[in-house]
Amino acid sequence: MIRVLLADDHAMLRDGLRRILQSTSEMEVVGEAADAASTLQLARKADAQVLVLDLSMPGRNGLELLKQIHEERPSLRVLVLTMHAEEQYAVRAFKAGASGYLTKESAPGELVNAVTKIASGSAYVSVAMAERFALNLSSPSDDAPHHQLSDREYDVFRRLVAGETITEIAEKLCVSAKTVSTYKTRILEKMQIPHEAGLVRYAIKNKLFEDEESDGT
Repeated sequence: MIRVLLADDHAMLRDGLRRILQSTSEMEVVGEAADAASTLQLARKADAQVLVLDLSMPGRNGLELLKQIHEERPSLRVLVLTMHAEEQYAVRAFKAGASGYLTKESAPGELVNAVTKIASGSAYVSVAMAERFALNLSSPSDDAPHHQLSDREYDVFRRLVAGETITEIAEKLCVSAKTVSTYKTRILEKMQIPHEAGLVRYAIKNKLFEDEESDGT
């Protein structure tokens, strides 16, 4: 029996995930969390093999949370389930300790396959994401400006491009507006872009975040 934890701030989505996983006789959902703090506590204490983790929950940057979980519970396999279909997010997630990466638009059967595979010790990435990786292997873009951003800076960059205000970002990340402003300044400096409108143009030119829809977090 594969014991699974679910971490997502949308109750209806967790309910759907639970139903999909427990429709098989080989999986049992043994714990759920709706924010970053409760997810960390659950990961520390629960007797489980796999954590299905949303990267965009209230309280903390998802990649930072993933890193801490991996450091404290390296035996807990983490399947990232997210709205972020952009290849750079997947790369950052695997570097942070993820064992698998799946977008929320994936079919139910793919979720079951992903959990089964990472529970056995393997890694999992969807066919669509694997194709993105392959297409980018020959691209000499490791020194691209957005690759120089930290995980938190990249998250703030994404939110700014999506049109979120400094105050909105601060509320969602549970930090001060001053802190977000500091991140924004660092982003502009690292990317050598003079103003926020330039960030939007950069994202469009480099086809970043184009497959994402607002997830409300």
